Amino acid sequence: MSHHFELAGQSVPAGQRRTMQLALAQLYTQSPLTVPVEVVNGKQPGPVLLLCAAIHGDELNGIEVVNQVLAKINPARLKGTLVAVPVVNVFGFIHKSRYLPDRRDLNRCFPGSEKGSLGARVAHFFVNEIVSKCSHIIDLHTGAIHRANLPQIRAQLDCPVTRQMAENFGAPIILDASIRDGSLRAVAEAQGVPVILYEAGEALRFDPLPIKAGVRGVIRVMRGLGMLKSSTVKSASEAIIARSSTWIRAEHDGLLHLKVRLGDRIRKGDILGTISAPLGAEQCLIVAPRSGIVIGSLTMPLVNEGDAICHIALFDEIKQAELTVERFVDELDIQPPAM
Repeated sequence: MSHHFELAGQSVPAGQRRTMQLALAQLYTQSPLTVPVEVVNGKQPGPVLLLCAAIHGDELNGIEVVNQVLAKINPARLKGTLVAVPVVNVFGFIHKSRYLPDRRDLNRCFPGSEKGSLGARVAHFFVNEIVSKCSHIIDLHTGAIHRANLPQIRAQLDCPVTRQMAENFGAPIILDASIRDGSLRAVAEAQGVPVILYEAGEALRFDPLPIKAGVRGVIRVMRGLGMLKSSTVKSASEAIIARSSTWIRAEHDGLLHLKVRLGDRIRKGDILGTISAPLGAEQCLIVAPRSGIVIGSLTMPLVNEGDAICHIALFDEIKQAELTVERFVDELDIQPPAM
């Protein structure tokens, strides 16, 4: 039976795709500012998956993941509907900034308000016009400016559907991450919509191999949801869940010489690098306080006291986590960027 998908007053027939520009606001010139959306409505009904990127406007990897996934989807072979939003924070994207013009983080503005701040209004629009129409969400991110992340999934694993999506994605690390107030995950989960968040690479650049992992992961989730045919879905046993994570911070100001890379296993007491004065006369050793896997790191060698240097995921089975990361790196031929 033919089914139409309705979004923002527009109808997409079964077996078709449509690109929309949803009016969001106006610029100072009163030129319209729109959010680009592509809807691929499958020939058969099924889940409605929202694939979105650039809630932080400078996080570009997810935009390319969305575009490459769209190029692979044939609506005649799709069960359900894919709603793709490559750039959520169009204000930040235009200015190459993580934030909105009012300096708010859009991912702390949900569910928003029709009469609130700019951030609240954008969040309200996104929730009511797009999120409310979807049954599952994959939210694509990168590290913040001057920070890089190993490909990883962050999710609230209490929900069986969310957990299965996280495991199917096939990233080497899953963080059982608590939900932050004001985030897209918070408002979606409150409405019963399972969300996984993919983190990989760094802001303001394309990282080809994390993009490749992201495209592969999205397709695997779609297969797991029954939206695409597949003979196999990534085994849950291959997904390693981190019980928690911690940041190692600079204890002194100076020049950072980091000796570890993304994906490295570290042990408590290991020397991870040094911080020195500009003339190099004095050095402060960076000592690992815990054992774990490096899943995030600073990419700029200038640090102030208190700056986050390394993000370490903590595991009950650290050896298994190390092997999983090594398999993942070998499979995609990923060479983590050196400092």
